[in-house]
Amino acid sequence: MSPRKSAPPDQARSLALLWGSHSKPGRSGLTVRAIVDQAVDLADADGLEAVSMRQVAERLQAGTMSLYTHVPGKGELTALMFDRVYGDLYADVDEPVRRPGGWRGSLEFVARRNWDVLMAHPWIHDVPTIRTALGPNIALKYEAELRPLDRLGLTDVEMDSALTLVLTHVGGTARMAAEQLRTQRESGLSDEEWWVQTGPLLDRHLAGMAERFPVAGRVGRSAGQEHQAEFDSSHALRFGLDRILDGIALLVDQRTS
Repeated sequence: MSPRKSAPPDQARSLALLWGSHSKPGRSGLTVRAIVDQAVDLADADGLEAVSMRQVAERLQAGTMSLYTHVPGKGELTALMFDRVYGDLYADVDEPVRRPGGWRGSLEFVARRNWDVLMAHPWIHDVPTIRTALGPNIALKYEAELRPLDRLGLTDVEMDSALTLVLTHVGGTARMAAEQLRTQRESGLSDEEWWVQTGPLLDRHLAGMAERFPVAGRVGRSAGQEHQAEFDSSHALRFGLDRILDGIALLVDQRTS
C-alpha cells in the first residue's frame, strides 16, 4: 500500500493568508505571526516533519482547534513558514544593489545571505518550491536579487536564469553542508577526526587500484588531503560561485559589446 499523501494547500487560501495581516489577534488571542514563529522554532530544532498543529498548539499553550481558525492546515503553515524566514533577508529592496563591487559584488552578497538562511533553517530543503504560493517576502527577495542584474544588457529571461543559477548552486551546496553537519552529529566525529581514521584505509585500498583508477586515486587523495574531509562546503561554495559569476560576466560582455 502506498503511503497516504497530504492534500496540497489551496492556492487561493494560501495567498490570502500570506498577504493578509499576521499581527491581528483572533478571539483566542492568537495571531498568525505567533503560530508561524513557533512552527519555525520547532522546525529549526527537530525538522519539518516534527511540525504539526498539535505540537505548535502545545508550545503556545492553546487548543489545537483554535489554530485552525487562523491557519487551515500544515500545507498553508509551511508556506507561511517559508515566507517568514526570508523576511529579514535584506534591510530593504535595494540593499544588494548598494554593495560594493558592482553587480558581481551584489550577487556575492545575495549568495551569502541565502547561504546563511539555509544553514540556519535546513528544513527549507524539504519545502516544495514548485507551484508554491508567492508570499510578500519572497516577492521582495526576488525583486531585490534581480535589481543588480538590471540594465546590464541582459534580457529578462537571462536575468532570471542567471539568478536561478546562483541560487541553485547555493541551495545544492547548502544541502550537502547540512547533510555533513548531520553526519557529524550522529557519528560524534568531526571531519578531521573522520579523515584521520579513514584516510589511511583509503590510501591502502587505492594503492592497489592505482593502475585501474589512476586519475580518481590521484585527485581523490589530493582533495581529501587538502580539505581534511570528504567535502569542504566553504570551498565548494566559493569555487562554484566564482565560476558562475565568471560565466555571467562573459554573457554581460557579449551583450554590451
